[in-house]
This record gives sequence, structure tokens and C-alpha cells, in this order.
Amino acid sequence: MASDGSRRPRGEGSIYWDEQRQRFLAAVTVGYTPAGKRIVRRGSGKTEAAARAKLKEVIREYEAGLTAKARNHTVRHAVEDWLAYGLHGRAAATVEKYRIICQTHIIPALGARKLRELTAADVDRWLAQKAKTLSTRTLRDLHQCLNRSINQAMARDLVARNVVALCGVPRGRVGRPSKSLDFEQANALLAAAASTVLFHAYVTVSLLTGARTEELRALTWNHVDLDGRPEADSPRPPAIEVWRSVREGGDTKTPKSRRTLALPARCVDALRRLREHQTA
Repeated sequence: MASDGSRRPRGEGSIYWDEQRQRFLAAVTVGYTPAGKRIVRRGSGKTEAAARAKLKEVIREYEAGLTAKARNHTVRHAVEDWLAYGLHGRAAATVEKYRIICQTHIIPALGARKLRELTAADVDRWLAQKAKTLSTRTLRDLHQCLNRSINQAMARDLVARNVVALCGVPRGRVGRPSKSLDFEQANALLAAAASTVLFHAYVTVSLLTGARTEELRALTWNHVDLDGRPEADSPRPPAIEVWRSVREGGDTKTPKSRRTLALPARCVDALRRLREHQTA
């Protein structure tokens, strides 16, 4: 019944005054469970119009597939859920890195915001503010953590869309100077490593092929071809098959990291010396 005593149209539910709460309450049945129990959605407001508007909003969320929990789910809840359940199989150091990023930058700034009320403008302003003090690399990590947190919330019907995916990453402050070796430093390192057979092969292949050190530490002779196939119809140079690593799980960092790398002559010489040393 409407507040004036007239019957409301079918399907619009009921609105009534709650004396104890001093508010108008609205309720409507949106369906039934498999057990035959009614599924009721409710809204409230200081006026009948406000209660009706709130009820319509709740019904829209229900029709969009969102759970009742979504109304009070915050950015903090989404981020903490992702940290707890979205990082399975990651190395402990990676999990700790993301935890520090979230607890230092995301939760203090955006954590109290209801997830369904977060806008792209909110995220843009937050990233722009962070760009004044953080490097571009760190900003990418911030964006990635928040983006993945909301993607996981979407998969659990806690938010209808991911506004973070609509936002770009601004350019941050200039990061620390590169630690890459220059030409003279690389030559000095190769010369110093030449005195030890084991380190000479490890350092030479690392520097000249670009393979990650954790990938080379898992390399076996079964994945090394020091001769190549120069006489084949499709000639192939000496190469190493980078298919594993010493990372947690034994796989490479990404699926695309499974690759075969050609070996320069200097790497082939170093590996031949290493194999002869091991055979002896």
C-alpha cells in the first residue's frame, strides 16, 4: 500500500513508515529461491520518495547480478580480498611487495570509498597526486594492484564494472639512475670472471644473451646446443632453450619467457670450457 492508503501497482513492492527507525521502508519480492523462499530487496529513506528511489537502486543492482554485500563493499575490502586470495602461486617476495604497495598507498587514500561509488575521476586524481612523489614504475604497480583487486571483485559480483581499467598511468618522477653496466664495466666483469671456469660461463651467458639469472641457474645440458645445425635447410645457430627457472613452481616468469636464444661465439667457448671442466 502507498502512504496515502491506495494500492501500489503490482511489482512495485510496498512502502511503509517505521516508527522505531523514523524512516520510510520499501520492500519488494524479486523472486524465489529453489526452496521456495521469497527473495526480498529493501530500501529506506527519510521520505517516501527517497525510500522508493533507494528501492529502485537496490533492484537495479540485483538485476545486474550484484550481491547484497556489494552495497557496503569498499576499496579496502576488495584490495584485502585480492591480497588474501588473488596471489596464489606467487613468490613470497612478490606477495610482500604487493602487500606493502597496497597498505602504503592504496588503502590509506581510497580504502574507505565504497567500491560501487568509485569513479574514474577519483582514480585519475589519486594517480596524479601520487605522480608528484613516485616513479612511473611504482605508479604502474599501484594501477596494477588496484585494477586486479577490482577485477576480482567483479568476478564475485561485488561491482558492475572496473573504472580503473579506464584510467591511464601518468608519468611519475624520474627514478633512480640505471644500474646497468656500461661497455667498459661489462668488459671488466668478463675479464674478472675469466679466471674461474664456473663463473666465466655464468657471467658470459648472462651478459651476452639477456637470459635472466634465475633462468640460467636452472639450465641443464639437455637444453644446450653448442653445435647448432649449420648444414640444415633451415640453419640454426648454437642456442640455449630457456624453458625453466628457479622461481617458485619452476616455470619462467611468464609463458612468453619460454624461448630459445642464439649463443654468440664467446658464450659457446665459455660453455665448452665448462663442460670439459665438468667432464674431467
